[in-house]
Amino acid sequence: MELTQQSKAQYPACKTTLKVTAAMCSLALSLNLATAAVAATEQAKPASAATKQANDALLKELPFTDKTSFELAHKGFIAPLPSEVIKGPSGNVIWDPAKYNFIKEGETAPDTTNPSLWRQSQLINISGLFEVTDGIYQVRNYDLSNMTIVEGKDGITIFDPLISSETAKAALDLYYQHRPKKPVVAVIYTHSHVDHYGGVRGVVNEDDVKAGKVKIYAPLGFLEHAVAENVMAGTAMSRRASYMYGNLLPPSPTGQLGAGLGSTTSAGTVTLIPPTDIIEKTGETRVIDGLTYQFLYAPGSEAPAEMLYYIKEKKALNTAEDSTHTLHNTYSLRGAKIREPLPWSKYLNEALKMWGDDVQVMYAMHHWPVWGNKEVRDQLSSQRDMYRYINDETLRLANKGYTMVEIAEQIKLPKEIATRFSNRGYYGSLNHNVKATYVLHLGWFIGNPATLNELPPVEGGKHYVEMMGGEEAVLKKAKEYYDKGEFRWVAEVVNHVVFANPDNQAAKNLQADALEQLGYQAESGPWRNFYLTGAKELREGVKQLPTPNTASPDTVRAMDLDLFFDFLAMRLEGPKAEGKRIVLNFDFTDLKKKYALEMVNGVLNHTEDMQAKDADATVTLTRDTLNKIVLQETSLKDALDKGDIKIDGTQGKLEELVSYLDNFEFWFNIVTP
Repeated sequence: MELTQQSKAQYPACKTTLKVTAAMCSLALSLNLATAAVAATEQAKPASAATKQANDALLKELPFTDKTSFELAHKGFIAPLPSEVIKGPSGNVIWDPAKYNFIKEGETAPDTTNPSLWRQSQLINISGLFEVTDGIYQVRNYDLSNMTIVEGKDGITIFDPLISSETAKAALDLYYQHRPKKPVVAVIYTHSHVDHYGGVRGVVNEDDVKAGKVKIYAPLGFLEHAVAENVMAGTAMSRRASYMYGNLLPPSPTGQLGAGLGSTTSAGTVTLIPPTDIIEKTGETRVIDGLTYQFLYAPGSEAPAEMLYYIKEKKALNTAEDSTHTLHNTYSLRGAKIREPLPWSKYLNEALKMWGDDVQVMYAMHHWPVWGNKEVRDQLSSQRDMYRYINDETLRLANKGYTMVEIAEQIKLPKEIATRFSNRGYYGSLNHNVKATYVLHLGWFIGNPATLNELPPVEGGKHYVEMMGGEEAVLKKAKEYYDKGEFRWVAEVVNHVVFANPDNQAAKNLQADALEQLGYQAESGPWRNFYLTGAKELREGVKQLPTPNTASPDTVRAMDLDLFFDFLAMRLEGPKAEGKRIVLNFDFTDLKKKYALEMVNGVLNHTEDMQAKDADATVTLTRDTLNKIVLQETSLKDALDKGDIKIDGTQGKLEELVSYLDNFEFWFNIVTP
């Protein structure tokens, strides 16, 4: 997934013969939409009196005079990040260390920012190389995540090498400037999200991995989930992620402040080297470069495949992303499968049980460490109880008959949990995590039959506006609510006007104004980014901006054939294929694998280890040839001409099947129909 900017607003790499790379292109797009192309004049407005009042109220609720987190974030500082901008071959910006220099430590929050989110952004901006404890180092704020380096007997072990190979290499170079230049002997991926493995080729050579000089450790299921999570709904996830990460917003007090989990995301080359050693269960121990690592397998917590680990000799616990300095997502607003807060809570309890008596420092793959046995236990137990409370209280209220929105509106964390800054909703939020827990157990239907089959937004919007006296009457009344500071209601009501008549710019402007104020009040970075991006697109429309080509050879090679054919099936345009039947056999000679594909009843089925007797054609090729076609290194025609693909039977049937595969436009509308 090479994240290079393109000159067109569509996926150039997705124009292949097999038309399969659209979601592959978007695998890392959720973290990498280029912001350099956003040149439109910002039309931000100042904070309203109601917004100032809401933000001022939070200053009285939370202990802003407590500077402990700032002391911890500075502790162990060795060197700052280099000031140079990291650029790609074409001059594209991969990482700009000065991007958030307007967020200065010690300065009062601007009126247009939630003071708690401003504080978090100040902490995240504390950057550079740090010593965690003797022999353990971290490079922070060279990407969304941290890169951790552990010194062993003969070399160094690297944990979670960032998103891009360029930032990972720069992080390792910074470490080598201040520490002995020992070789990398191992890499550990704590979990299956791209910001924890994408830069691996910046720190190790795959030839050394294949030769056994470098081992790569990962939890069971890592490779499957690293490749598959964003494939099937990749375009939709990535478009929504352009909102979640604020990629369309300029960094400023009225724009993007970061994501709460980290400042922003690098836009370089995303790579992947498959693991050599798999951690399958809790309690497994490995001696890596002379140090004893104990693992806690935590699938289905923050990621589908995740693990925590403890270095016995260092009394150091790494919590991956299960305990950081924020309430995390149990549901990602970009769209993802819901994560379960109850097992998450139990994993943290298990960590306390396994290592709570001895641990002296806890560090994670985002934010800053916690030192001291009591302090670590407090952090783990507080977050354990937070995720447990979200699960249990949501279900308690559901069993009393409250619905998803009603529960989210009334639920509050206990004061001892809620007033700890590390538990605030900078990335996740209590509101949307509660809703996710409800849906996880009860689904989207709240039981009220009036909500069972509601009208779609456009049709419903027209009826609402008609019943409320027409567009002008709705906007006049909504403006009165806006002046009273009831921005949530304005956004909800005016949305009906926008969907009833998307050409009504006055309605779009009023809704944008309401969303903007909600963004200024939001404590969650993604909430702020969603609100402000929505406001921007309501005012300016959807811009056809450059998008990166993210279909890297590493990702394509790692995509197994079962997922590949599932992806093809998802792309099949069912109504167009209805009534047609095509049967194709595929023979991958290098893998000694055969598949039968049958397009029938508007679906595409595939069966491994089978060849259909009534096939229209048999396609013989290697997996490498398939990869080259997907990566646009060759075309189907060229591969046929060279003999890399052989088709016995009716060649036109393969081309006919391809003609039924749909393509996805990335820049679909979100805040307008």
